[in-house]
Amino acid sequence: MRHILIIFCLVISLTAETQTLPMEHFTQYPQAQIANRYVTMNLLLPDPENGSYRATRFDWSGIISSVKYGDHEYFGYWKNTHDPKIHEDLSGPVESYNMPGLGFDEAEAGEKFIRIGVGVIERPDNKSYETYKTYKILDHGVWDVKKGEDWIEFTHTVNSDIGYGYVYTKRIDLKSQEPGFTITHILKNTGKKMIETDQYNHNFFMIDGERSGPAIRIEFPYNISTENDLRDVMEIGGQELYFVKDLTQGSSIWMEFKGFSDQVKDHQVVVVNKKSGAGVRLRLDKPLYRMVFWACHTTYCPENFIYLRVVPGETETWVSDYTLFTE
Repeated sequence: MRHILIIFCLVISLTAETQTLPMEHFTQYPQAQIANRYVTMNLLLPDPENGSYRATRFDWSGIISSVKYGDHEYFGYWKNTHDPKIHEDLSGPVESYNMPGLGFDEAEAGEKFIRIGVGVIERPDNKSYETYKTYKILDHGVWDVKKGEDWIEFTHTVNSDIGYGYVYTKRIDLKSQEPGFTITHILKNTGKKMIETDQYNHNFFMIDGERSGPAIRIEFPYNISTENDLRDVMEIGGQELYFVKDLTQGSSIWMEFKGFSDQVKDHQVVVVNKKSGAGVRLRLDKPLYRMVFWACHTTYCPENFIYLRVVPGETETWVSDYTLFTE
């Protein structure tokens, strides 16, 4: 009986570890839904007091908790714990302006810098920027959210006394002629200093809840290569990246790709769940600056980068296009 009890307790423990938080957990946070005849999308809204995400790594706008097309789900929450102040505790195609931040390098301890999509932040000391650290936000700026039946628009306005300022708009539209959506970004430099940064999307895909393993296939329009260790977990075959075995609980894999050109046509990736036949094709209308892939056992994330240089008074616009399909 003792052995049976031990085994039972072990099974319960392992199950609890591998489960992800249900989306019901997030009903306590401000959210919105948009839908059309193809797609239903749920989003978690930016809110400095009550939002589901209040850390400083990622842009607070356009956090997508669910995208459903027919019987298929493309996103979801990938962890079994959640804290709004933890740098990675969010879901969907979340985006980040990846350099330390506007003004970080010239700021002294106690002075200000800016994270786009977050606000004005305090540099606490003279240490290097820590990506996974949540810094003190001095000014959240002003968030304005508008929505219709099949679209939602976020506008973030930040001004400062350190020479940087912007109006950043992110609009998500569900496609009217096919299943999918677009994310349009408009960044206007309203400050006196240049905005120069890279920007990337983490793309926390969880297609039909399938874990990272042989059922997942990732395709690119160019022959990919990497200098990173695939660790007998993944293999590359020409334009395809695939798992040769399941990625286990507690492990992850990271790699940076070469092979793409400076042509816009190379800025796309396809992710397919071979079990369910559901897939997504992501395209951007700017050249790739960098291409990274990261996965843990619950999510698989092609991370596509662009580079931005916006002079004062000017505006930069770019569009991410997601097409959903079944094979």
